[in-house]
Amino acid sequence: MRAQHGVVARFQLVELGFGDEAIDHRIAIGRLHPVARGVYSVGRPTLTQRGRWMADVLACAPDALLSHSSAAALWGFGRERTGATEVSILAGSSLRRPGIRLHRRAKLRCGEVQVRDGIPVTSPIQTMVDLAGRLGPITLERMISEADILDLINPPQLRRALADHRGERGVARLRRLLDHRTFRLTRKQLEQRFLPLARRAGLPVPLTKQIVNEFEVDFWWPDLRLVVETDGLRYHRTPAQQAKDRLRDQVHTAAGLRNLRFTHEQVRYEPEHVLRILTATARLISRP
Repeated sequence: MRAQHGVVARFQLVELGFGDEAIDHRIAIGRLHPVARGVYSVGRPTLTQRGRWMADVLACAPDALLSHSSAAALWGFGRERTGATEVSILAGSSLRRPGIRLHRRAKLRCGEVQVRDGIPVTSPIQTMVDLAGRLGPITLERMISEADILDLINPPQLRRALADHRGERGVARLRRLLDHRTFRLTRKQLEQRFLPLARRAGLPVPLTKQIVNEFEVDFWWPDLRLVVETDGLRYHRTPAQQAKDRLRDQVHTAAGLRNLRFTHEQVRYEPEHVLRILTATARLISRP
């Protein structure tokens, strides 16, 4: 029973050939310990967290799945609500299980039913969609970032997958959040939005796509010794990309340059912030 974290369901014992008397005898002598309705811990009554999740899933139905906050906690990008394991079962069931929060579903696509550490669970995508309807944007964004770091799913993949979840609660909220975080301006769009901000900040027209300290930079003011870089895909920058960004920033700073970095999202959705930073920088440069 190691694969099930030390728990077994009565229906599984019956499938293995144990009769009611044999099962009850093992309960009486302490070889099986009831931990949920029709589910037993083998050998000892204490359970790990995964053992508790497995027991609660087995207590519901053979095709039940860990879901919602419990699934997010199992995957590692969320925290379980205190008090009750969350489990999904098929719609139409009248099942009730005290201490377990049940969610009834008409069906789940094959790809949305997965197994993690031996526990049947909703996929990271389905889990994210399930939780999006009840989480605030800050918590939801943190979960997306954590799932990305864990290499479970990255934001562009999640954004594309939403097309398969039309009509589900939470999809619209996820789409709005991801639209702000995963888009990338074209070179022309970036210049059309950034250059007027630089002009309003009192900066002259910069050179674009120039080689500075052996790196290609987005905007370059040689007389002011100012470099501005812009990053797309705020969420999904790999460790290699991040290391390269740090290296080029360090090289520019060591060469005596001022170096600023904005995301495409900031240029598009937070232009006043970009303007404030550019204006403050222009004032610093102009000081004697």
